[in-house]
Amino acid sequence: MAEHEADELEQALRRAVRGDVSFDAASRALMTMDASNYRRVPAGVVAPRDADDVAGALAVCRERGVPVVARGGGTSIAGQATGLGVVLDFTRHMRRIVSLDPERRTAVVQPGVILDELRTAAGAHGLTFGPDPSTHSRCTLGGMIGNNSCGSHSVAWGTTADNVRELDVLTYGGERVRAAQGLDALPARLRDGMRSLAGDHLALLRTGFPELPRRISGYALDELLPEKNADVARALTGSEGTLGVLTEATVRLVEAPAARALAVLGYPDESAAAEAAHTLLPYGPLTVEGMAADLVVGASGLPKGGAWLFVEVGGAGREEAYARAEEIARAAAHATTDHTVVADPAGQRALWRVREDASGTATRMPDGSEAWPGWEDCAVPPARLGAYLRDFRALLTQHGLRGTPYGHFGDGCIHVRIGFDLMREAGVRVFRDFSTDLADLVVAHGGSLSGEHGDGLARAELLPRMYGDEMVGLFGRFKDLWDPAGGLNPGVLARPRRLDQDLRFDVLPRRPVDVEFGYPHDGGDFSAAVRRCVGVAKCRNEAVSGASVMCPSYRATGEEQHSTRGRARLLHEMLAGEVVRDGWRSEEVRDALDLCLSCKGCRSDCPVGVDMATYKAEFLHHHYEGRVRPAAHYAMGWLPVWLRAAALLRAAPVANAASGVGFLSAVAKRAGGIAPERDIPELAREPFTRWWRGHARGVPRGPETGRTVVLWPDTFTNYLSPSAGQAAVRVLEAAGLRVVVPPKPVCCGLTWVSTGQLDRARAVMRRTLDVMAPALDAGLPVVGLEPSCTAALRTDLPELLGPDDPRAARLADSVRTFAQTLEEYAPDWQPPKVDRPVVGQTHCHQHAVLGDAADRRLRERAGLTGELSGGCCGLAGNFGFEAGHYDVSVACAEDQLLPSVRNAEENAEVLADGFSCRTQLDQLDGGRPARHLAEVLAERLPRR
Repeated sequence: MAEHEADELEQALRRAVRGDVSFDAASRALMTMDASNYRRVPAGVVAPRDADDVAGALAVCRERGVPVVARGGGTSIAGQATGLGVVLDFTRHMRRIVSLDPERRTAVVQPGVILDELRTAAGAHGLTFGPDPSTHSRCTLGGMIGNNSCGSHSVAWGTTADNVRELDVLTYGGERVRAAQGLDALPARLRDGMRSLAGDHLALLRTGFPELPRRISGYALDELLPEKNADVARALTGSEGTLGVLTEATVRLVEAPAARALAVLGYPDESAAAEAAHTLLPYGPLTVEGMAADLVVGASGLPKGGAWLFVEVGGAGREEAYARAEEIARAAAHATTDHTVVADPAGQRALWRVREDASGTATRMPDGSEAWPGWEDCAVPPARLGAYLRDFRALLTQHGLRGTPYGHFGDGCIHVRIGFDLMREAGVRVFRDFSTDLADLVVAHGGSLSGEHGDGLARAELLPRMYGDEMVGLFGRFKDLWDPAGGLNPGVLARPRRLDQDLRFDVLPRRPVDVEFGYPHDGGDFSAAVRRCVGVAKCRNEAVSGASVMCPSYRATGEEQHSTRGRARLLHEMLAGEVVRDGWRSEEVRDALDLCLSCKGCRSDCPVGVDMATYKAEFLHHHYEGRVRPAAHYAMGWLPVWLRAAALLRAAPVANAASGVGFLSAVAKRAGGIAPERDIPELAREPFTRWWRGHARGVPRGPETGRTVVLWPDTFTNYLSPSAGQAAVRVLEAAGLRVVVPPKPVCCGLTWVSTGQLDRARAVMRRTLDVMAPALDAGLPVVGLEPSCTAALRTDLPELLGPDDPRAARLADSVRTFAQTLEEYAPDWQPPKVDRPVVGQTHCHQHAVLGDAADRRLRERAGLTGELSGGCCGLAGNFGFEAGHYDVSVACAEDQLLPSVRNAEENAEVLADGFSCRTQLDQLDGGRPARHLAEVLAERLPRR
C-alpha cells in the first residue's frame, strides 16, 4: 500500500470509529506475527470499542478493498492471526462478559474476553467453560471460536464448537448476522445460498468428513445438514475469521467438578502410552494427556517412565476423586512402569505446569537447537494413535528431522515441534516435502490435518489431500457466499497461500549480527536469541501466579509493546528492517524497552527462555553508541563510582543533609534524571568495607577449621546498606565459616549493564577478575548478599566477557547466595529460631537466575513460616528511580508486594534481600522496615 493510501485509510478510519486507530511502525510491527512460522505486515491496527466500531471499520476497508483480519491474543499457531490489511485487535476494549446465566448455564461474551476471566466468573457458580487450551490465561474467546480451540478437557466437554450456542457476526459486506441453529433468521441471500449448498450435496456432506473427536480442518459444512438442524453457529466456529467478524457470542457453561485428582501414569515409551490412552476413556476421565521423556527432561515429580499419561478425574469430594484416579491407575497397572496419584490442588498445578509449558518448551530440542510448528496438532482416531506415532517417527527419520510429540492422547491429537531449518532454502524444501508426506500419512490413518489450532497458512494448501477436490470446491463456494469480495483474512482456508510462503524467517539476516554479549545458548547469534520468542505469550498473563515474575510491565500497562513478546517482535522487525527501519537507532524499539524493568523474569518464566534484560542491554549499547545518553545513565549507571568517591571523601553526612533540602534535592534529581517523586536514599556513614577492616582486626584467629568464604561487598551493601553485610558476617562466622573480603574494590558491573554501557561494564568486570584471581586460584566460594549483583556475577559477567577470559566462568561457578553458602559449607549448623510468619518478596533476579530453594529451607529451619510473594517490586535497580517510570514502578509494587505486606499479620517479619525491594517498601509503604534474611537471623544470635 502506498504511503498516501495508508494515510487516507488511517484518516477515514479515525472518522469512522471511536476506538484506537494505529498506523505507526511499532503498532504494525506488533501484529506481523502470531505464534506460528508466518509473518504478514498490516497497514494498520484498529481496536474497536463496540460492534458499531467494527461495522465502521469494515465499511471503510470495504470501500477501499482493504483486507481485514480479526485478532485476539495472537496465540494462533497456524498463521491465521498474522497481520494483513487492517487488523482488528479485540483485546483492548471488547472484552466484557455481557451476562452470565447460572440457571441456563450460558454466558454472553465479547470476543476479547480472556478465557480465564470467563472461567473465574463462571467458577463463582460452580461452572466453567469446557475447552481450555494451554494458553488459557491469555487466549480470547473470539480466537477460540475462530480456531475451534479444544484444550486438554475436550475428552469430557468437547471442542469450542460443542460449546457455542449463538454468534453475532458482521460480514465484510456489512450484514449483521445472528448465527444459531436453523436458517430462517438469516438474511435471505445467506439463507438461500446455504440451503442450496447443503441440499445439492447431501451425500457428500454426510460421507466426506472423517469421524473423529478432533476434526478441525476445513469448514464444518456437515453442520448444515438437515438432521443437525442447520447449525450455523457451529459451521462458523473454526472458520478462522474468513467468513465474518465476531462481535458477541453466547456460549455453554458446564458444571465443574467439586474436586479433582490427577493420575500420572508412567509407560516404557511413547508408543505404549499412546496405545493405552484410548483404553482409559471408558472410565470417564476429564482428560488424558500424553508426553514423552524427550520433552520433559529435568522435570521433577513425575513417576518412573519414558512417557506419561496425565489422567484427570472429578468427584463430589477429594476422597471420591482420589478413589477414581486410583481405580484408573490400578486398571492401567499391567502396562505402566510406575504411577503417581495427586489430589492436592497445589501438587496437581505443579504437574500440570509441566504439560502447559510444553508448547513453549518444545520449541527447543534437548541439545538447544531450534524446533518449529507447522505440524502442530494433527489428529487421528484415538485407537490408531500408537500406530500413527510409529509411522510419524519413521517419517521424521526418513526426512532427517527430529521432533518431540506430546498432546491430547485421549483425543488422538498430537502436538509437535520439528527441527526444520527454515533459515535456508534447502531446509524450507524439506519442510514442504515433509508436510505433504505427513498430510498423506494423517489421511491414511483416517485423521485430520488439524486437530485443534486450525489450518491457517500452515495446512490449508493441503486440504485437497484430506477432503478431495470436490469438497474443497464447496469450501470455496461457502467462502464466496459469506465473503464474496474476499476481504476477510484472504489466503486462509479457501484459496490458500502456499505453506512455504510468508515465513517469518525470510526477512531475517542470514549472517550473525555483531553484538556484545556471547548468547551462549544461541550459538552467539542475536537473531537466534530473538527467534526464541515463538509467540505463546505466557508473558501476557494479567495476573501473576505463584512465585512467577514475568512480565511486570505488561501487567502494569496492559500494552502488547510492554510484554516480553511485544518487545521480541519489535526486535525481530528491527532485524528485518522492513517496518522498523532504523536498526539499532530505532525509537520504536527504544520506547518499548524503556519500560522493561530488566527483572529477568522472562529468563526463567518464559517457556523458551527469552532474556529481555540482556536484549535490552544489548540494544541500549548500540542505540547510544557515540551519542549523548540520558542523564540517568550517567547518574545511576555510574553509581558505584559516585558512591566510592563519596566514601573516600567521607561526604555521606553532607550528601544526606543536602538530599533533605527541597531545592537542592530537586536540582540533583533533575540533573540526574531521577523521578521527582522519589527520595534519594541515604548514604551509609561507614561503608561495610571500612567496618570490615576494623572487625577483621578484632577477630581472634585460632586454628582454622571452617571453610574460608569470600563475602562479596557489592555496591548497595557496601555504601547504602552495610547492616546487611555486618549481619551476614556474624551469621557466617557463627556457622563456623571463616569470612574474608576482597582487598580492593570489586564490582559486578550491573549498573553499567542495565544501562547498556557494555564497554565500561566489561572493563569493570576485568578489573574485578584481577582482584579476585587469588581467591579463584584457591577455589574459594564467593558469597553474594545482593541478589541482583549475585545474578550478574552468575550470568552477565560470563556472557559479556565470553570464553576469552576463563576467569569469568570460574567466578560465576564459585558464586553462592547467602543461604546456599550456609547449606553447602555449614550443613550441620542450626540457625537461631525466629518462629514468626514472614511476608515480602523473592527478589526477581534470585527467582530467575539463582533459585530460592536453599532460602526456603533456611527459613523453615529458622521457624520463619509462610510464602513470599511473586512478581517484581517495581524499583528494579535504576528503573524505578528514572524520571517517567514512577507510575509503572508503583503499579508493579501494587501487583503483589504491597498488598501482601499490608495484609500481613502484625508480628510478621518483612523479608527483602534486595536493596531495591527494601527501598521500594520504605518509600511506598513506610510501615514495618524490610530486612535482609541475614539481619533477621543475626538479631537472634547470642551476643558475643
